[in-house]
Amino acid sequence: MTTDQDLPMDAQSATAVFAANGVDVTPNKDQGVIKVVKQPGLDGDRPMIGDRVTVHYTGKLLDGKTFDCSRDRKEPFCFNVGRGQVLRAWDIGVLSMQRGEMELLKFEGEPLTEDGGIIRRIKVKGDGYSNPNDGAAVDVHLEGSCGGRLFDCRDVSFIVGEAEDKGVPLGVDRAMDKMQRGECCLLYLKPKYGFGSEGKPEYKIGPDKDIVYEVTLKDFNRVKEFWEMNLNEKLDLAGGVKHKGNQYFKAGRYYQAVVQYQRIISWLEMECGIGIETQKKIQDLVSTAHLNLALCFLRTKEFSQAIDNCNKVMELDENNEKALYRRGEARLHCNDFSLAMADFQQVLQVNPSNRAARAQISICQSKIKEHHEQDKKTYANMFQKFAEQDAKTGVMRRSRDESVKSSMNGEVGIKRRRRSRDCPS
Repeated sequence: MTTDQDLPMDAQSATAVFAANGVDVTPNKDQGVIKVVKQPGLDGDRPMIGDRVTVHYTGKLLDGKTFDCSRDRKEPFCFNVGRGQVLRAWDIGVLSMQRGEMELLKFEGEPLTEDGGIIRRIKVKGDGYSNPNDGAAVDVHLEGSCGGRLFDCRDVSFIVGEAEDKGVPLGVDRAMDKMQRGECCLLYLKPKYGFGSEGKPEYKIGPDKDIVYEVTLKDFNRVKEFWEMNLNEKLDLAGGVKHKGNQYFKAGRYYQAVVQYQRIISWLEMECGIGIETQKKIQDLVSTAHLNLALCFLRTKEFSQAIDNCNKVMELDENNEKALYRRGEARLHCNDFSLAMADFQQVLQVNPSNRAARAQISICQSKIKEHHEQDKKTYANMFQKFAEQDAKTGVMRRSRDESVKSSMNGEVGIKRRRRSRDCPS
């Protein structure tokens, strides 16, 4: 782990130099990786397994000849440490380094969600290759902190997907299926995956606060995956999962409710039952799950997601009253007033007595009128500015023309005087 240019020519001497000046950083101290610090790091923080690290490096042979250099390519090299993406020596060496040491430029945790709301950094790697799945029973040790203050420290057991029942944040619950038995990791949670806009008064945590949880997965018992269950097992479980989702929704735990409704869809969306009654039961459960998801996403202001779920329902039933109404609501929030009004009008075709849809049509008409009036003002102001600009340009053009004409008249007069002066009288 050095780029020292003064290395000796032979391997035996090189090993002696490293042994004298370096530190053995291999876990079992077998001198497989010797590190020589050329430049101390900036702080005490070090990369953890899974972190995304950015480095510059130079590879040299024992005679000092360079065979590879990231700086020659004018860009640093990035990899996830401890994931087998590079030489084993790199993984071992980088885990021992501080930010700024040698050429370790930066490192950051592993995002577990697309929006970056859950970031994981592994302190202790777990054993085996198995992970808890949705519905698994897990035993964990938790230590939660906010702004450096410890507010939660306990051993707790919960069902993955239902951690809210034990006061465990959604972000911890959603990280379970990435963890291994014995793993200890740090989870950096944005408010969406922590305590949200409500905060947690009993922990003296205000609204919209980032929190950190150190989680140790002590043990777990997996349940059947959905592809391991037969149709009757899925149908038996779906009712209870829907009920759990409804409970979360009524409590305002919309993201937790989403987890439950999505489980039903993953189980049943591709199922084809034998017999009309079974097929109708599957269709009703899937439609209800999509409708409930649309309602959740309306509450969380994720309107495109709400529209997508309404569309899924309408693939099964194009005149579904709730799907049309909720899609109309989402479109109204997206300022698609004409499309929203068309949805509410279709609701009235399905159910002429739907007063809420009639009221929404009035709102859409008002918004459309308001929008047109605003457009008129915008265009009027724009045309006025164009007219003023044209008028200003015309004045400038006339002034320029008069100046040119005056100048030309002056030149003609001079020429006439010259001719008069140069000609005999």
